[in-house]
Amino acid sequence: MSSASDVDVNGDTLMRIGELSLASGVSPRSLRYYGEQGLLHSERNAVGHRRYRRDTIERVELIQALFSAGLSSITIAELLPCIEGPVEARSATLFRRLRDERRRVDDRVRELQRVGDRLDGIIESLRPTSSR
Repeated sequence: MSSASDVDVNGDTLMRIGELSLASGVSPRSLRYYGEQGLLHSERNAVGHRRYRRDTIERVELIQALFSAGLSSITIAELLPCIEGPVEARSATLFRRLRDERRRVDDRVRELQRVGDRLDGIIESLRPTSSR
């Protein structure tokens, strides 16, 4: 049941942290961390509990994708305005930063492929002769 504290100034229903956690698949602890890092914004009700707008789910999914790509919270905080903001906020500097991060991810993928190839060689060398 919603109370007055669960509605923002536009009359939109706000979610509690547990509801956002269920909707996004991200733990409340991670959501709090995102808030501490300035990646996620919440409103507070009269007793100080966090309340989130429904569109926060999409932002959490984007943050998760960027973390999964290996970006740090500092880099994500710098890139979010470029990704989500108006065209005017998409500066050449942020564009280059995102492109550089993509190159870094590509380098990491190539390195992981090399590691996988080495492991394949080790596995093959250790295979019992009756299995060869």
